[in-house]
Amino acid sequence: MKILIVEDERRLAATLADILEHAGYQVDRSFDGTEEEEMAEDGMYDAIILDIMLPGLNGFEILRRLRQKKCMTPVLILTARSELENRVRGLDAGADYYLTKPFENEEFLACLRTILRRPAEIVTDILSYGDLILNPSVSRLSCRTLSVALSAKERKLLRMLIHNQNQYLSKEAILLKIWGYDTNVNTNSVEAYISFLRKKLAFLHSSVRISVVRGIGYKLEVSE
Repeated sequence: MKILIVEDERRLAATLADILEHAGYQVDRSFDGTEEEEMAEDGMYDAIILDIMLPGLNGFEILRRLRQKKCMTPVLILTARSELENRVRGLDAGADYYLTKPFENEEFLACLRTILRRPAEIVTDILSYGDLILNPSVSRLSCRTLSVALSAKERKLLRMLIHNQNQYLSKEAILLKIWGYDTNVNTNSVEAYISFLRKKLAFLHSSVRISVVRGIGYKLEVSE
């Protein structure tokens, strides 16, 4: 599992990273609130450890914005601000847990395991892009009068492309999110599944295509 630590105190961020990596997690660190918001929106992380007092946007505002954008990644707030008012504010903003400093390592890991056990949201939303309609609950992709079944990974890949339709997604980002960081497959698998999706878009006679920029990544586009 991949965890994002957002903590401007670099020594503490390094300590948290050591604790998590020793426990078997993969870790990224961010020291700026605005940067964290951009990193979290792409859905690459299984959980976020979020400090409140950050340069730029504070943690409460970042969390509020993420939830407004339907980013439902579990968030553990980690802060020295233990007042009831701040705890309530953090939970109301969408935090899954609020842990105050100082803390014991085992307590920190137990809190993280708690939020990671949170049941995943049931996917019922119908997604659309261009002339495509994706029904994730039955793994079916439709275009006007035609439809086709998707495999689980094809569905996940297309959902990821739709949710990130305004930006290119790298092979590495796709690989981490869909296969996980401890997978034995490589980016060739990403290329294979992109090819599978392209064939199904062609079968549907869709105006949507998957564009690629070498060394950058993939994104959806609607042909004129």
